[in-house]
Amino acid sequence: MTGRTPVPRSLAHIWRIVRDNSLLMMSGAVAALVWANLAPESYEHLTHPLHFVVNDIAMVFFFGLATKEIIGATAPGGPLHSVRRAALPALAAVGGMVGPAAVYLLLATLSGRTDILRGWAIPCATDIAFSYLVAKVIFSPMHPAVPFLLLLAIVDDALGLVLLAVAYPSGDVQPLYLVGLLPLACLVAWGMRRGGVRSFWPYVLGPGVLSWLGFYIGGLHPALALVPVLPFLPRGGQAGEAPDPAGQAHGSHSALDDFEHWWKVPVEFILFFFALSNAGVPLGGAGATTAIVVGALLVGKPLGITVSAWLAERGGLERPDGLHWGDVAVLGTVAGIGFTVALFFATAAFEPGPNLNQAKLGALMS
Repeated sequence: MTGRTPVPRSLAHIWRIVRDNSLLMMSGAVAALVWANLAPESYEHLTHPLHFVVNDIAMVFFFGLATKEIIGATAPGGPLHSVRRAALPALAAVGGMVGPAAVYLLLATLSGRTDILRGWAIPCATDIAFSYLVAKVIFSPMHPAVPFLLLLAIVDDALGLVLLAVAYPSGDVQPLYLVGLLPLACLVAWGMRRGGVRSFWPYVLGPGVLSWLGFYIGGLHPALALVPVLPFLPRGGQAGEAPDPAGQAHGSHSALDDFEHWWKVPVEFILFFFALSNAGVPLGGAGATTAIVVGALLVGKPLGITVSAWLAERGGLERPDGLHWGDVAVLGTVAGIGFTVALFFATAAFEPGPNLNQAKLGALMS
């Protein structure tokens, strides 16, 4: 019959809406909140075993995709390749991390809660998916505020990966394993690229596993395992070939692009289970940590981003045409949506208990 949309096309359209709006992750968070508050014992019993599988293994691929975005942005022709183009949002991102961290530490100290100082990095996070979505709703898609925020969020996530490794090691740091296994993983990945390996799977299952073991045994979060490996994946038509000026592959096979295409959909489901297993916070458990996290995000983020951007402009850098200071302040508030990464930092900063629950609630309220 005419006028009827084919079912596959309708399903594809629905899935595109779900994916573009991160609705799987949102549904996981909502389900976790409802479940944890209606049946907390069953929630803990069924989700606790997921923590290691999701947080330490599956999230490897989420941070892998974030790393791929950073690699693409810094490639020739990418938005971060030109220092002049990238400098202002990059410095704004630094201010957007220093500001909330300073506000968090100040509020925690003034309230006498020195026991939660360890959580200073939680409000530093920016969730690329949610902040980018909100920016496109507030501004038109062609407004310069949208790419400005995207560049800021990419740099924020890059610095966040460093913070996660340095500030929140997952155990006693054992440098010998780090020094031994991580360089070995990079060396193997480099050799595979030089040897013409064009599929991303050998990189993940070979040097990726070596890197994971190095992080895990060495005492750093193993979710970062692919961060040092992915830069070695071929980005051109032949293994080891450089990308063209637009950062695209010359041929049909690019291991780095194939990695992104293969994992883009599974990571949506990984984020669903991440939110489901981590976002179950008793709503009655709000406390000082919740208020401090929210205050640091609401005050520290826009203040840090706006002040650092203003200082950068006074130092000779330029804002994009059409981006006003009011827009920068709004972007600073939007960048305070820390959701995914803030939850990850919270679980790394605190042991299970009231402080963790309160910090998670603050991250969710962002």
